[in-house]
Amino acid sequence: MQLFIDSAETGLIKDLAATGLVDGVTTNPSLIAKSGRPIVEVIAEICRAVEGPVSAEVAATETAAMLEEGRRLAGIADNVVVKLPLTLDGLRATATFAAEGIATNVTLCFSPAQALLAAKAGATFVSPFVGRLDDIGEDGLLLLHEIRSIYDQYGFETSILAASLRNVAHVTGAALAGADAATIPPTTFAELVKHPLTDKGLDAFLKDWAGTGQSI
Repeated sequence: MQLFIDSAETGLIKDLAATGLVDGVTTNPSLIAKSGRPIVEVIAEICRAVEGPVSAEVAATETAAMLEEGRRLAGIADNVVVKLPLTLDGLRATATFAAEGIATNVTLCFSPAQALLAAKAGATFVSPFVGRLDDIGEDGLLLLHEIRSIYDQYGFETSILAASLRNVAHVTGAALAGADAATIPPTTFAELVKHPLTDKGLDAFLKDWAGTGQSI
């Protein structure tokens, strides 16, 4: 499963990209607004830092305007993926972009039926929101399993990009569900490497090694 960083903080993205473990980046209007910088400038900088897909979201809600904004965003760099909402207008724009060879990420997916429509429209990625479903008492990870089953049964090529992942358990669950990718905030990415027994074991090894008086 690929790991994407959900952030518009270019400094953090560059640091994490240096680990060699980051496969892409997702952004949204809220993250861009938080950066306080022009969207074109932010996306261009992220695209230079990461070789993989970088999702940049349109702000328009009507198809014609989505197409205009999406083409402008796609022109920033070759690895830009145009992010579109899962609405009828968004799906129309997705189909047009698919015909033009422009990669898309259909976002705000909350049901298997929506994911089916995104795939039929030719989306490159679909982003099911796991945590937001959990917030209203539904099983967000179950949605990933259902989408995986539908896509595999019909041979859809749309990649499942699990989103709204809040913790390590969500990331593990997305991997077990067969998601193609997961997008997570930098704080969650940092938590993936941690386990108390790893820290305990390392402390013991270092203590024992120090007792030998050796160096390597």
